[in-house]
Amino acid sequence: MRILREHYGRGPMKAKTYALDDIIVVVMRGSGFTPLEQTIMDSGQPERVVSMREDFQSVNGRALQRTIEELTGRRVLAFLSQAHVEPDITMEIFFVDGPLEGFGAVEITEPP
Repeated sequence: MRILREHYGRGPMKAKTYALDDIIVVVMRGSGFTPLEQTIMDSGQPERVVSMREDFQSVNGRALQRTIEELTGRRVLAFLSQAHVEPDITMEIFFVDGPLEGFGAVEITEPP
């Protein structure tokens, strides 16, 4: 949330993090839109706002990955970001190099 506030000028109203095995999912709600983004959306082009936010995440992704690595002690192998306009939800998904202690999952490699 702090990183988004630093770069967007505002951040999400709520954030929730889910950790399962080697996956971390951060769901942010109510990010609010900048006046520029709102103007673009009001013109009937919300997909441009989503595209702009996705471009920003690809540029700023390394800072987010470093934060996850510092917090978990794990290396981020992959980072996915998805923004949605209505409702205003952004998801950041991190795949790390090993299971997080205290979090598990069941893996099925072959159907029975």
